[in-house]
Amino acid sequence: MPYVDGFVVPVPRAKLDAYKDMSRAAGRIWRQHGALEFRECIGDDVKPGKLTSFPQSVLLEDGEVVAFSWIFYASRAKRDEVNDKVMKDPRMAEFMKPENMPFDGKRMIYGGFEMVVDV
Repeated sequence: MPYVDGFVVPVPRAKLDAYKDMSRAAGRIWRQHGALEFRECIGDDVKPGKLTSFPQSVLLEDGEVVAFSWIFYASRAKRDEVNDKVMKDPRMAEFMKPENMPFDGKRMIYGGFEMVVDV
């Protein structure tokens, strides 16, 4: 059954180009290790809600935008295999250092999801 890792992160507008560069490089690495898709989207119509919303979920601050991302895999087992390889890939080392992240990793929301509907 297909499997998806999903992410929501706050990205400072001033670091948006760096975020895109990092994402392109990371996406190539994930794909080379077996991910089927790697998608990054920047919020265009994500207003704060009354109870919940994408901006509220990451405690969005002035000058930031919400990024919504996902990585698609053939299965949970394949996801685990791919992520293990990615985390050991030396090209990821610089991206993993908090001081090099073009976003606040402490406010990132992420999780793995089993696909149940694919129309």
